[in-house]
Amino acid sequence: MGRRPSRDPWENFCQRLRRTAAGSFFDYGADQGVGSARLVPAEPADVHRARALCAEYGVLLALGGVPQAAQPLGQSMLWVEPGREMAGCRRLKEGGSQWFVQPGCLLGELEAAGFSQFADWPSYLTVAAWLADRTQCDWDSGQTHLSGLDHAAVMLADGSTATLGPFGANSSQPLPTLSMQQLISSLFELSARTEAQACRRLEPWPARYRLDALLPAEGHTINLSHLVLGQGGALCWVEWVVLNERRMGPRPDAARPQFSTHHDSSEDEAWFFAADLDSRVKALFDPSDLFPYTGQDI
Repeated sequence: MGRRPSRDPWENFCQRLRRTAAGSFFDYGADQGVGSARLVPAEPADVHRARALCAEYGVLLALGGVPQAAQPLGQSMLWVEPGREMAGCRRLKEGGSQWFVQPGCLLGELEAAGFSQFADWPSYLTVAAWLADRTQCDWDSGQTHLSGLDHAAVMLADGSTATLGPFGANSSQPLPTLSMQQLISSLFELSARTEAQACRRLEPWPARYRLDALLPAEGHTINLSHLVLGQGGALCWVEWVVLNERRMGPRPDAARPQFSTHHDSSEDEAWFFAADLDSRVKALFDPSDLFPYTGQDI
């Protein structure tokens, strides 16, 4: 007759995910109905299945491998960490500088492949964790091009997918859905507000999320993929990226000056604005709160 479904929502969630995921799944258990578990996906479809179940059961989907704040009280959480089954890394064109990279690839593997810029970075970090790490992606305002990121394929909280890249008159990658078009339009409107302009004038970008990707330094074009930098897994899931080894700059902490101890009231105001910007960006990307709100501490 088969196994009778459990009446416990967390047990049901775990049973269904274990049954449908091709990757490895471990349930850490639950206390008073609040559980935590870990998924190492074997294929991108595993993450899509997990997203659907998380949305159905009210479980947070968190990126594993990035220093996170404590699990929110009263909320179950699924940690998803890309493993070796999703660690591809290959040059797109013979002699070219662009590389297709999956989220489970390690920075040490990229260094071995020829990305000398990663020699001073933690070799054990996955590309997913590096991209999401706020401290590792802390380039100065308008300088997100130093990441070397050309394109990023992402899954949003509603399950839709898009490939983000250069944006403008010469862009050959249209936004695929109306919801994505509306999201990007709203982000541009936000970047034009007084709060964003005040933050842009600071040398270290003060906000958690890199809205300054839409406000690049002079001589550089807007690249929508840079919105994923330093987001702590709070905005979207990154399925793959294209990295350009010739465009990548040095590690941020070696590239930018230390914080100034002398600043005026306008700088104080910009740091205050940063928190408002973050809440607005988060609401635009993830209105259903599928991903952890706090993400990584900064």
